[in-house]
Amino acid sequence: MGTIYLMNAPLLSQETPHKHTHAIAQRMRARRKEAHLSQAQLSQLSGVSLGSLKRFEQTGEISLSSLVALSSALECENELTTLFAPEGLGDVRAALKVIEEYVESRAS
Repeated sequence: MGTIYLMNAPLLSQETPHKHTHAIAQRMRARRKEAHLSQAQLSQLSGVSLGSLKRFEQTGEISLSSLVALSSALECENELTTLFAPEGLGDVRAALKVIEEYVESRAS
């Protein structure tokens, strides 16, 4: 069952979800490394089992609650708030975040 078509146009490829989850896992792994955390340290900090974290980084598979816990531990949970936000709201939040970061950088 490779690709699903709608009116002769590809609608959904079975590879697409895997590519997305793998890319998210790799970005999370990069964030972990930027924070200078080992898998064991992030596991302990987030409450997500080490096995789940390792599986996520290798395969992209993880429960939503574990993804939220990891995001929170890496202080990037705000990025999840725009995942299913109404259209345009994500852009506003992104702009506010840039403004907040600018103000913080000027204050220091």
